[in-house]
Amino acid sequence: MKANWFHLLFKFILVSILLFSLSCSNTETQKYTIGFSQTGINDEWRKSMNQAMKIQAAFYPEIELKILEGQDDITDQIKDIEALIAENVDILIVSPVQAAPITPIVEKAFKKGIPVLIVDRKINGENYTAYLGADNYQIGTNAANYLASLTTEPKNIIEIKGLLGSSPASERSSGFNNIINDIPNLSVVKTIQGNWESYSIKDSLSKILDSIKNVDYIFAHNDRMALGAWEVLKEKRLEKTIKIIGVDGLNGPNGGVELVQDEVLMATLLYPTGGDEAIKLAIEILNGKAVAKKNILGTTVIDSRNASILKNQFDKITKQQNDIESQQDRIKLQEKTYSTQSNILKVLLGLLITSLLLAAYSIYSAKSIRKKKRELELQNKKITIQRNQIKKIAEEVKISNEARVNFFTGLSHEFKTPITLILSSTEALTENKVIRDNKLLNEVGLIYNNSKRLLRLINQLLDFRKVEDRKFVLRASKTNLYQFSNVIFKDFKREAQKRNINFTINTNNEDLEVYVDRNLMDKVYFNLLSNAFKFTPNNGTISIDIKDVFDSNFVKIHFKDSGIGIPKKEMDKVFRAFFQGSNNNNASSGIGLHLSKEFVEMHKGTIEVISKHGAEFIITLYKDNVHLDPDEIINEIDIVDSSLLSSHLDYEDDIISEPLVLNDEDNYSILIIEDNLDLVNFLKGKLSLEYSVQVSDGTDAIEKALELIPDIIICDISLPEKSGFDICEILKKDLRTSHIPTIILTALNNKESYIKGLEVGADLYLTKPFSFAILAQSIKTLIYNREKLRYYFVNNVHNIDASSNFGSMEQEFVSTLNKIINKNVDNSKFSVENLASDLNISRIQLYRKMKAIMGVNISDYIQNTRLEKAKEMLLNTPLTISEIAYATGFSSPNYFSTSFKNKFNKSPKAFRE
Repeated sequence: MKANWFHLLFKFILVSILLFSLSCSNTETQKYTIGFSQTGINDEWRKSMNQAMKIQAAFYPEIELKILEGQDDITDQIKDIEALIAENVDILIVSPVQAAPITPIVEKAFKKGIPVLIVDRKINGENYTAYLGADNYQIGTNAANYLASLTTEPKNIIEIKGLLGSSPASERSSGFNNIINDIPNLSVVKTIQGNWESYSIKDSLSKILDSIKNVDYIFAHNDRMALGAWEVLKEKRLEKTIKIIGVDGLNGPNGGVELVQDEVLMATLLYPTGGDEAIKLAIEILNGKAVAKKNILGTTVIDSRNASILKNQFDKITKQQNDIESQQDRIKLQEKTYSTQSNILKVLLGLLITSLLLAAYSIYSAKSIRKKKRELELQNKKITIQRNQIKKIAEEVKISNEARVNFFTGLSHEFKTPITLILSSTEALTENKVIRDNKLLNEVGLIYNNSKRLLRLINQLLDFRKVEDRKFVLRASKTNLYQFSNVIFKDFKREAQKRNINFTINTNNEDLEVYVDRNLMDKVYFNLLSNAFKFTPNNGTISIDIKDVFDSNFVKIHFKDSGIGIPKKEMDKVFRAFFQGSNNNNASSGIGLHLSKEFVEMHKGTIEVISKHGAEFIITLYKDNVHLDPDEIINEIDIVDSSLLSSHLDYEDDIISEPLVLNDEDNYSILIIEDNLDLVNFLKGKLSLEYSVQVSDGTDAIEKALELIPDIIICDISLPEKSGFDICEILKKDLRTSHIPTIILTALNNKESYIKGLEVGADLYLTKPFSFAILAQSIKTLIYNREKLRYYFVNNVHNIDASSNFGSMEQEFVSTLNKIINKNVDNSKFSVENLASDLNISRIQLYRKMKAIMGVNISDYIQNTRLEKAKEMLLNTPLTISEIAYATGFSSPNYFSTSFKNKFNKSPKAFRE
């Protein structure tokens, strides 16, 4: 057995050695040499081109790039090209110093069969493989078009050309002058011949500037000559008056982009080097791909509008190029390391064979280790599963705790409104020492109702704890289901009448008797009906339908409403504890439906929900008592809990004698935005003695505020559609209502809510429970402060203009108002309607706004502005009275004289004398 095993091992070693030898053999790849004849490297543009070529060539291991610089000398460049031809390079790249002298040597290489790629500058003829570079003619036209876009006035231009005989210089000049000649307001008054360097143009430019005084622009064929031109201008202190355009747009010190940013140049035209594109194009030619004869690089104008953006982009590209170079150096180092390691591996191969022979000895140990490893893996897997289970449980506990915190917070908010009403009503009782007009009875009724509401909320909290602890004992007794339901139906009938809700109860068997715990089932009814009334709008429908399913042992009770319904995706969550629907903007505890489900299931029944055009809850109960344990049944009528079958609306507010509502326009008006009817009735009853009070449940709050333009707004936060914060912010940002003081009245008393109230522009933030005396005094203080502000406006109205920075929307409104009136003061047809239209508000809203912030009629305000202007003109101008009358928008001099005398007690003529 061992001999067979060693025989197999020996074969395995031989195969491994063979595979290793094959993998170590070098695969020969074809090498290419790219020769590049550069004009020179005396400028940053050429250096940038060379650098881009080197970086791109480094991506191709099979490529060797050889760059020869000609020192901008024709003879040197010809020698360089001859040398590259002699070396028989695979492809020749040439950037000619000048076109004509270089053409013959390029044609020689091309005819010898060497592909020739011409970059940047052109040669004469077509004897080359491809050309790559920017369109120099287009560079010239772009420069001319850019100058033409700056002005329509006559302007003079000096053109500074590049090296004589080079294709970029001739093409740029041709493109530039062809456009300038067609633009009548631009003309080239002088041309300077340079050699691409700044020193070559300074003397000539200095002399020209001495002889020509009205030069506006200088167009230089590259940025180096443009910088030299600027240095000449600076010596003559003309750098601010004569603007310069260059070409190249390089990044870095003294590059075109930096010169534009430093306002040395007005603009530069990007002239890309094309170094990386040249290598890519050369690779395609070497690979036998068809390439275009002419390959044009894109260009653009760089000025103050985009210089910063382009500089950031160039900086990122430069950084990336540096990173690439660094990575390439690392790759070369790694290749060297790899070669060394490869040799070492060959040496170690012999040692590996010996190690493999010794491996036989360790097989038994390896098997034992693998067995232990599998055992550890299984144990680790169990631990991982347990850890995930613990993590899941911890997450569920965390969610449950968060839900409980939210529950107690929501329940606390529910408590605060009843407590507010109780305290405020008690305070009112202490102030009324003499009982008048049944007032004391009404206050006591309000306290009674809200005390019962608070008690029911507390009982609901206790019920929840009992359900969680499973401490409820079912006490079912035989009950006439229709009579039981009808008693509770009457409790809610009054609420339905007040809100014009069609509330009905129907059954197909009035004598049907079932076994229910009346105490628990009353709470189920109350929760379902409370939700129905909470989410059903006025004029809606709510129904209770008791259906005896005759051919079965079940009865179904349907609670249906026409309210907002339940989103489909949340249907399976409505009975969870603490759950609140996404379309529920009302603060609530979130346990009512959960308790209802628990109570129904204690009766061995079911409850389900359907949401279509509202919500419908269906309770299914057994008719007999066979499903109940004997100890769950009582044979006598059970005493119902104190909250049972007695109206939660014992106090009927229609017996309140409505206070006298003040409709006089001289009385201040208040808009109360609150969805709690008891609180609304209480505040309205109190405030109507001194103010004209209007109310909104929140659904039409903004519309009502815009319609009424009240003097004060009192707003709750938790409202059906928009929150009080949203309403306050909208009204404060609206020109028509921005002046109205707003009081936030809410149960939210945390720091975040208080800060948010101030951020949206609330003038006062009162938390429940609140003192009505404090609220009443706060209203008076806000109105007093508004009157002081009105006095300020009236006495400073003509001193408020657009340049004033008061930080007040009202002052901005008055400033805009004055500006529009003064602009149209000479227009006799300018009316209040025109003014309202210019302000984008209605005539009645403009009237109310002016009355609110200044206490004057808008027509009188316009008339007074005209008269003040006329008064000023009478004192300071020689115009006749008739001319002044028409100049201030009066239809006739007689009407002007009459109006002037009524205001100033003097006729215009007497006033001027």
